[in-house]
Amino acid sequence: MTDETPDRVINVDDAPAHERPARGQWGAKFQVLTPAMRPLGGELGVNRMVIPPGHAAVPFHSHRLEDEVFYVLEGRGVLRYGDEPLRELRPGDCVSCPHGTGNAHQLANPFDEDFAYLAIGRHDPEEVCVYPDTGKVFARGIQQIGRITQTDYMDGEPDRPKILDLHDEG
Repeated sequence: MTDETPDRVINVDDAPAHERPARGQWGAKFQVLTPAMRPLGGELGVNRMVIPPGHAAVPFHSHRLEDEVFYVLEGRGVLRYGDEPLRELRPGDCVSCPHGTGNAHQLANPFDEDFAYLAIGRHDPEEVCVYPDTGKVFARGIQQIGRITQTDYMDGEPDRPKILDLHDEG
């Protein structure tokens, strides 16, 4: 371990608390419990999440490359998963959200006390998330989020491919 690499052991009481930007009824506090994982070459991460009453942490989304697991520690919350009915969650529940299924998921806290859980998953540098409620797509590899407009494969391409002009110049 170097001076720049965090300790591989961290106590939840010592983990710095961060806040997701809150807007309206969006927002949560989180603590990264695996700060040494990526600097040491790993991909798995664990965050302790706390959603306050009447909030959701993130939009309804699905992952193309990353599995996610949620383990409920305190309070109650609800799970939205694909087209399934809302499901109430309580301490001890463990939620599996496999990647690549197209089934989006979201946790929220419609109750009157904090909802705390562990969020466990990989951090794939090429991850793509799809947000079916709003039509957004996030491509981590190019750090872009937006909406994709359907088009033909050759749309916008010139009649003469640029590579031929480059060859003629050379």
